[in-house]
Order: sequence, then structure tokens, then C-alpha cells
Amino acid sequence: MFARFLSLATLAFGSALVAAPLCAQTATSGFHVTRRIAVAGEGGWDYVTFDTARSRLFISRSTRVQVVDANSGQLIAEIPNTGGVHGIALAYGLGKGYTSNGRDTTVTVFDFVTLAPKKVIRVTGANPDGILYDSVTNRVFTFNGRGQNTTAIDAVGDSVVGTLALGGKPEAAVSDGAGHIFVNIEDKSTIVEFDATKLTVLHTYPIAPCEEPSGLAMDQAHHLLFAGCGNKMMGIIDSNTGQVVATPPTDGGTDANAFDPVTGTAFSSNGAGTLTLVTQPTPGKFTSENVPTERGARTMALDPKTHRVYLITASFNLAPAPSAAQPRTRPSMVPGSFVVLVVGKE
Repeated sequence: MFARFLSLATLAFGSALVAAPLCAQTATSGFHVTRRIAVAGEGGWDYVTFDTARSRLFISRSTRVQVVDANSGQLIAEIPNTGGVHGIALAYGLGKGYTSNGRDTTVTVFDFVTLAPKKVIRVTGANPDGILYDSVTNRVFTFNGRGQNTTAIDAVGDSVVGTLALGGKPEAAVSDGAGHIFVNIEDKSTIVEFDATKLTVLHTYPIAPCEEPSGLAMDQAHHLLFAGCGNKMMGIIDSNTGQVVATPPTDGGTDANAFDPVTGTAFSSNGAGTLTLVTQPTPGKFTSENVPTERGARTMALDPKTHRVYLITASFNLAPAPSAAQPRTRPSMVPGSFVVLVVGKE
């Protein structure tokens, strides 16, 4: 079992720790890809969410959400008409789920048991991307990329209750479990902390040398944030002060982060084809390890019970040669190649 992250009260972080990222270590954790689950259907993808109550995976697939049984690998159902879907948030106590539909500028509310859509809510900012349910306030927050704001939705009545400007392009967000929300501002390389009830910004923290943060996770017990940085590092931040306390290396194409409170491991999923594991074996020393996955596996979900990590990716054809009419080209996905990668110790 990995060492837990220790309370900041027990540590004495110095400037050298902040300035000099640690070198990646040789793989020693035993984590590896243990299973590949093929999922039928075409279309791109973004976030994947793990359902801890029923061991299901909710996978965004461009125009719908695919629901996969994590044990059997079977596709259970699809939640339709979620145009440009990015993320999925689950409100267990209310028996509902929510999707952020970037192209449609909406949120789809669905029944947690039957998976049937219940309502569509129009949000107050363009391109809702990240989405978060906060159980303290019973609110759902969408983080609107082009709108540069967050929309607050009352999850009991499923109605918009407010909007808060964030001063830049928001990405992933986490709740501290005490009524505060932290969100990455990708284009400013900052983290904004705001009051989830009053919808007021409390702090804006610069997190240099971390650049273009995307994924975000939190160790609530020890008040640590884990930001996935675009410049191949993980920013570890004291959520009480905003101080960057360490920047262990990761890999290219990071888009998601997770934290396992049992093992004390922070994860970064990297499109370059690795999963970075960051641990703190001794006070003040963070080490990182890159576990091979597959190229494009940039988003993930953690099962905190089994400690497995689920990543999604596909195979791609070669990109067409650029032309004057199309100077930037993208490779097309190989039909039928979409897959869920399961990473664990089995």
C-alpha cells in the first residue's frame, strides 16, 4: 500500500522543493493495464465518470452518454441527445445525474436508476465543459469554457440559481466538502476558489510554474490540490494558502487527475500514453512513476473501492497532409476501436 499524503502541518516545504521538479522513478508500483473493454459505437469522447454505487462507467461520446457495466464490460444503455457532451456528474442522494452539453449550451438531467432523461436546463455561459455536483449545497456547477464563468443549478428543483464570472477559461473543479469550490483557469494558469452558496470569488491563486492546468483532484483531509499541468508536471497546492508545494513530473497531454484517499496516490492521465502515479513516501518528498497505457488515453475515472483506474481511448489513422485550404488536419478514429483500459495491480 502506498504511503498517504501527510498533513501540511507536519511538513516544512522549502523553495527548492517548489523550484525543482523531481525525476520520474522506475516503475515499481505494480500498476499495469489489466484489461481492455471494447465499447461499440463511433464518435469522439471527453470525460469518463465512475459510479461507485453500481460500478458503472458513464462515458461522454459526442452526442450521447454511454453507460458501461465495469464488471461485465457490457454496454447497458445510452443517454441520448447530449450535443457536444463533456462531463457527467452524479447526485447520489437525489437519484439523478447531469451532463454538460457544450455544443447545445445545456445540461441534461437523467434518472440515476432508469437512466432516462428527465429535463434539459439551458445554462448561462457558452460551452459548458467541466461539471460538478456539490453535496454540501445540493448544487450542480457547470464550468463554461467560452463563457468564462460558472452556472449554479439547484439540484433539488433543477433550476438555474446564479452565475459567477471566473476571469478566464475554466476546466476541471473540485469541492472541499465545506462549501468551497476550486476550479482550474486554464488560460491564466491560476486556480479560483469560490463560495458555493454566495457565488463570490474568495481567492485567485497563481500556480506557476504549472502552466495551462486542466485536470484537478483534491485530498480533502490534508487540504492538497493536484492540478494537471500542460507543461508535464503536477502542481501540488496547499488549498488553505494557494502555495505550490511541489511539482513532480508527469507526461504530455494531461487532461484529468484523481486522488485515492486510501492509498494516498494522485493520478494524472496523459494523452502521450502513460498514467502518472504520484506518492509521498517521506515528508516533503514526492515521487512520480509513469505506467504505460495507450496514446490518447487522456481522461480517466478512479474506483476508490478497488483502486482501479479506468481510461478511454481509440486507435487513429494517419492525419491527412495539410493544405492551403486545410492547414491544420486531424487524424480520424479507426472505426470500432474505442476501448476502456483498466489499470490496476491484478
